[in-house]
Amino acid sequence: MTSINVRVIILGNVPSNVSSAMIRLKIGPMRRNRKSIKIQDVAEVAGVSVSTVSRVLNNKDDVALETLEKVQGVIKKLGYASSLAARGMRSHHTNVIGLVMSEVDSSYSFEILRGVNRVIAESDYHLLIYTSGSASKFRSENQESQYVMLLNGGITDGVIVVTPSTGSFNPHSPLVIIDPYQEELETHTIYSTNYEGARDAIEYLVGLGHRRIAHITGAMALISAAQRLKGYKEGLAAAGIELDETLIQEGDFTVETAQKCTLRLLSLPEPPTAIFAANDMSATGVYQAAQQMGVRIPQDVSVIGFDNLRDSLYLDPPLTTIEQYIYDMGVLATRLMVNMLRGENPEKKQHVFQTRLVIRESCRPLN
Repeated sequence: MTSINVRVIILGNVPSNVSSAMIRLKIGPMRRNRKSIKIQDVAEVAGVSVSTVSRVLNNKDDVALETLEKVQGVIKKLGYASSLAARGMRSHHTNVIGLVMSEVDSSYSFEILRGVNRVIAESDYHLLIYTSGSASKFRSENQESQYVMLLNGGITDGVIVVTPSTGSFNPHSPLVIIDPYQEELETHTIYSTNYEGARDAIEYLVGLGHRRIAHITGAMALISAAQRLKGYKEGLAAAGIELDETLIQEGDFTVETAQKCTLRLLSLPEPPTAIFAANDMSATGVYQAAQQMGVRIPQDVSVIGFDNLRDSLYLDPPLTTIEQYIYDMGVLATRLMVNMLRGENPEKKQHVFQTRLVIRESCRPLN
């Protein structure tokens, strides 16, 4: 897996399987507790005024190069870190972009981060991530609005929110939402053609001769999951296939839940010949359940996902899926944010990525 190298601070509860960089500081004779280091300490050691240190911290261009390098050296030596909120109050900007997401350890989140990282690396902005570490906790507590208010309170210059479960935001700074709770929001939103992608998936399976097609939904609080369910139902209707509610299992976009849903589907008196999973992680859960039950893919059941995560290429067999360009969503969201922070005000609010069917080896025609 490709690693991410960004200027990042992560707040919130990070899962234990996500490692954090450990930074070792070697401090000279004036060894201090890092938490007790103040701007006055930096000024004293550097032999300059507090205002000079402040101008260095705020990237002012009227500081002599020799003084700049000296102050920066002392800051590094002492391990001084100025308060982002205090810096924001002084200069009205922090050069930090906030990213609010429910979790950071999923393949979906990783693709978003890759896209965000590309733009952050090319800009003069830093990235601060706020996560609860759990998609279910994030949504059950419905904390996105509070997170956005917190980050907008002088800590960041703008915030990107990924898959929120609410459309109620009152931002004081630029806001961009990826995969919104609802499509018609006043702020800038980025999403894919979820309905059309689901219709394409069902049309493909019907074209292969399948009529008992099951669907494992995503988290139904999200517009993307609702649109994919709608596409599934209307795809069946367009093919003249009567809807069978027993073939619909409510999932939440996770591997574990999809595995349980699949066990139920494959235990039906007349199991499905094909399963449309609402995302690739759910499709992975289908694979695990099928292996557990000795069901072969695609010989016994065909499987199609949604996302085209890079991991889907390495499933056995490689997963047929719907591409929705997650990496590019992260890129576009961050570019929009940077442009707005630089004074631009794009008139276009909704930014839509057209999905496409990616055919691999997890589906087969019925004889």
